[in-house]
Amino acid sequence: MEQPTSHTRRFTVGEDDTAAAVGSGSLRVLGTPCLLAWMEAVTCEALAPSLPSGGTSVGTRVAIEHLAPSGVGQVVEVQVSVVHEDGRLRRFTVGARNVVDGAAGKVVASGEITRVVVDGAQFMAKVT
Repeated sequence: MEQPTSHTRRFTVGEDDTAAAVGSGSLRVLGTPCLLAWMEAVTCEALAPSLPSGGTSVGTRVAIEHLAPSGVGQVVEVQVSVVHEDGRLRRFTVGARNVVDGAAGKVVASGEITRVVVDGAQFMAKVT
């Protein structure tokens, strides 16, 4: 299963992405749940070209550290890289940086996300 070793995407922090909006705090800064969702989305994008017909992936493990704030309007660059592949399992290192003047700047977060490639229909058939 051939796949890219890394993938990058930029996001802009909106009001709906803040800790205050998602209930993970009271401040108007990027909420950790939104940051995690962005990181997972980029891992999915990295895997998409290599998925078999009917295939998708599911998250099975997350370990991230949210290290610095990002305010509303701030651009955040998320980069993921496959660091381990074993059968259907893919482990990614994930990172995020604030973007300043078009270039990646201060580290916002780092960690690992593990996903497993599954057949979407078979997986959903197990849901009760």
